[in-house]
Amino acid sequence: MQQAKVAKTRSRVGGRAVGTPNKSTAKAREAIAAFVDGNAHQLQTWLEQIAIDERYGPKVAFDCFMSVAEYHVPKLARTEHTGANDGPIEMVVKWQDGK
Repeated sequence: MQQAKVAKTRSRVGGRAVGTPNKSTAKAREAIAAFVDGNAHQLQTWLEQIAIDERYGPKVAFDCFMSVAEYHVPKLARTEHTGANDGPIEMVVKWQDGK
């Protein structure tokens, strides 16, 4: 089965901008954020109960906290800075008096 080829000169018309989440994703994130915000006062108690339970322990409590935080706090992308031709960044420092 052949795939249809689209000419590279055609521009995209309509739709959402690149990087914009779809409506379902945005609503899900909002719902999770509302749940976390509405239950923040209980979250500490829940995590303490998990941590002291012999079946689970502190590691599972921490994993639970991180899984909740993952959806509420945006992740930061890793960025690598490089100089010309992917080499090291060169910094030149000059004094104002010319020395």
